[in-house]
Amino acid sequence: MENKTFTLEQIQSKLEYYCSYQERCYKEVEEKLFSLKASNLEKEKVLMYLIENNFINEERFAKSFVRGKFNYKNWGKIRIKNELKFRNLSNKLIEIALKEIDENNYVEKFHLLAEKNWETIKERKGPKKNKKFVDFLSRKGYESHLIYEKLRELDN
Repeated sequence: MENKTFTLEQIQSKLEYYCSYQERCYKEVEEKLFSLKASNLEKEKVLMYLIENNFINEERFAKSFVRGKFNYKNWGKIRIKNELKFRNLSNKLIEIALKEIDENNYVEKFHLLAEKNWETIKERKGPKKNKKFVDFLSRKGYESHLIYEKLRELDN
């Protein structure tokens, strides 16, 4: 495989497209710049350009990320928060973004997901079924008090 080198304009153009296609956070753009083998000076110039021209906006990214992961992947707040932390977003920004989730929708989605999962677990009632149920909802990122309340309700 040959090593391609790109001009500053080519890198900038590629990253404009990269950021336009889907919301990106600063960390993702940095990783893309690294993969394009941009020099430190090129990275700095391109990042400044992208921020100044609103191609990178961390608050917009965080809000979009929260809406997408909650609405389409059915993730809970814990998992969403951890994923945003992994992307180096500040706690303040994460809290602002999590307000995108309506609390009533959150609880309703949790109950629907929990009931659907309970029905799909093939085990009979007992510790094995309970563990699978708790593990699934924990991986999705839901709070343990919600999970155990629902488990008590369904296990009767």
